[in-house]
Formats: sequence, C-alpha cells, structure tokens
Amino acid sequence: MRVIGVDPGLTRCGVGVVEGRPGRPCTLVAYYVIHTDPEDDLALRLLHLDTTLTRLVAEHRPGSVAVERVFSQHNVRTVMGTAQASAVAVLAGARAGLPVQTYTPSEVKAAVTGSGQADKAQMTAMVTRLLRMDAPPRPADAADALALAICHIWRGGTRAKLSAAADAVRIRGGAPGVAASEQNARGRAAYGAAQRRPGRRQQEGAG
Repeated sequence: MRVIGVDPGLTRCGVGVVEGRPGRPCTLVAYYVIHTDPEDDLALRLLHLDTTLTRLVAEHRPGSVAVERVFSQHNVRTVMGTAQASAVAVLAGARAGLPVQTYTPSEVKAAVTGSGQADKAQMTAMVTRLLRMDAPPRPADAADALALAICHIWRGGTRAKLSAAADAVRIRGGAPGVAASEQNARGRAAYGAAQRRPGRRQQEGAG
C-alpha cells in the first residue's frame, strides 16, 4: 500500500509518501514541503498548492491520501488558511479518484508514538526511527506528513473495515424491522381469518 500524507498549511504544506502494510515496517518513498509566499494573492497560493499536489499524486501514484483534520484554534486566520489548504489536498485526492481519509493530530500521535499527547520532537524522532532514516525529516511539516501516511497504513484499513461493518449493521438492522412488521401484519391477518372460519365457530358452538 502506498499512501500520500498531507500536513496542510498555506505557507508550508508537508507531503510524505510511504509504503507499507498494517503490522509491518513502513518504507520511505519521498517527502516534500510546498511553500507559498504570504505576500502573494490567496488565489495564486491555492493554485500553486493545487498544481503541486496534483503533480505529486500523478508522479507517485498512491492508493490513498491521508490528510490532517483541521481543528479549532484561537488564531482564526491560521485555522482558515489551514482549512483552505486541507480542502485543496482533499480535492487533489478526489480528482485522482483516490480514497481520502482525515485524521486528528491525536490519532496520528497515538498511532505513531503510542501516546496521543506526544510533542513534535517525539513525533519526529519516532518517524525517523520507523522509516529508518539517517536524519530527521525537516522541517516538522514533512515529519507530520510522513506520520499521517504511517498512521493511515497502520490504522486506515481497520477504520475502513469498522466503518463498513457499522454500515452493514445499520442496513441489516433496518431490513429486519421492516420484515418483522410485515410478518406481524401477516400474522394478525391469518389469526383474524382463522377466527372467522365456519369450522371454528361450529366447534365453539358445540362446546
């Protein structure tokens, strides 16, 4: 399984490409940091991000895309830029016909380090170790993107199976309810018909 992880950001957007299977060591393919100039027009910055991500998806041909889920921050301007970059990353995956999964930072930290409270240094150190890299990936955006890809490889399949199972239960749960209602209705009709049979009335009269 090859996954592109995207740590969205408008000024710096981390991209990591990793291969692996659940429960097995992962292999580094490549990593990048896409930069845009804060002085440029927003439309141009988003266009550059979209063009570069589209090119990287076409170049590396991943099986899926993992993007960090945007969460609320006190700095509204920062979270808006992150949300815009996240939307571009999701669109790049969807345009290529790939499944796109989002993860919260705590989910990624727990998958990679075993603790949802790990700090940046711990995350970078663990990513370096897991991918058997000679030096830590820099800047931290690249390490975060690689961590997202690792998280998806190790947990994405399980999450997808659980989601599919839950959907199946909901579907099956609805069908028996309808069938049970129909059976109950048929049962009541049959009971009413039996009550109206002449033979039953005669037997009751004879008693």
